[in-house]
Amino acid sequence: MLTVKVGDIWDGFDGVLNGSISVSEAKAQQAAAAPPAAPPAAPAAPAKQDGQATPPAPSPAVEDPTLLTQTEIELLQKLAERRELLDRRETEISQRQGLLKAAESRIDKKVEELKLFQDTISKLIKTYNEQQNAKVASLVKIYEAMKPKDAALIFQELDMDTLLLVAERMKENKLAPIMSKMNPARATEITVELSRLRNLPKSGPSAGG
Repeated sequence: MLTVKVGDIWDGFDGVLNGSISVSEAKAQQAAAAPPAAPPAAPAAPAKQDGQATPPAPSPAVEDPTLLTQTEIELLQKLAERRELLDRRETEISQRQGLLKAAESRIDKKVEELKLFQDTISKLIKTYNEQQNAKVASLVKIYEAMKPKDAALIFQELDMDTLLLVAERMKENKLAPIMSKMNPARATEITVELSRLRNLPKSGPSAGG
């Protein structure tokens, strides 16, 4: 009897194990064969109130360039060309401004050089005039110290410009005796030129008397 009962217990235990395994296998097969679960349903739209229509949901922004119209594409192309043109003009203006500044700098430098050159020329002219005046003053002293007859002979041969430089600076009481010893035609010519230089009336008395 003990052996029979032990065998019965073992058979029952084996049946429980086999039954559990069979149930697990059946559940696994059912899960594999079942269709996938549906996603959760979206929340229901709010109901209409007082006869007002529910506003439509905003549509997403269109970013695909292939969805642009031909007019919009042409407009974008024109804007790009306009921008490129403005960039070129800005570059040209910048280059011209650089050239103008460089030209102004060169001109300013030339002006400064010309001012220095002008100052140098002015100083040289002043020095030359002083030297010429000194030479003429020396000649005047020489002719005033000479005898009128000897000075008259030299005056006859001098060119008119040199003669006028000397005669204009001589004292009248020294020039008159010299001109009285000169050829009357030459003396008359000297008188006319001296009158012009001194702005004296031509009808005035002759220095030679």
